[in-house]
Amino acid sequence: MKINIKKLLKKLILIAFISYVAITLMKQQKVLNEYKTDIASVEEDIEEANEYKDSLVSLKENSNSLEYIEKIAREKLNMYKPDEKVYIDVGS
Repeated sequence: MKINIKKLLKKLILIAFISYVAITLMKQQKVLNEYKTDIASVEEDIEEANEYKDSLVSLKENSNSLEYIEKIAREKLNMYKPDEKVYIDVGS
């Protein structure tokens, strides 16, 4: 009878250990999946920031060009060349 109790106790300990390992692995996998999602989100934010930075660098490089100055004068300041005729659509 003692032998059966020892075998049963060993089996119970083995089952408990395997269950503990399985539960721990599942919890760790859940955490890893959350980290992967966070990494993807941060990488997307970095890509957007790099695109924005590139647009600002391009804007800075073109800010002294005559075309850019003329465009800003027309769009923001409503300025036109002296010999230019301006037509305003009053229908809208």
